[in-house]
Amino acid sequence: MLAGAVLRRGLRPVPRKTQIALRVDNDVLVWFKTQGRGYQTRINALLRAYVDAHRQQAPELSTPEREAHVS
Repeated sequence: MLAGAVLRRGLRPVPRKTQIALRVDNDVLVWFKTQGRGYQTRINALLRAYVDAHRQQAPELSTPEREAHVS
C-alpha cells in the first residue's frame, strides 16, 4: 500500500469541496495561520459547526434554490 493511501472503509464519503475567494479580517486570518498547518480546515470546521447548529432553525434550500444563491 502506498504511504499516501488511506483506507476509509465504513466511513462516510468525504464531501466535495468548492474553491472560493473569501474576504476575512486580516487579524482573523493571522490568528488562524498562527495556529499552524490546517488553518483552512479549521475555518471550514467552524463554518460547518455553525451551519449544523443553525440548520434546524432555517429550512434547507432545495438544489435549484441553492444553485441560485451560489451564483
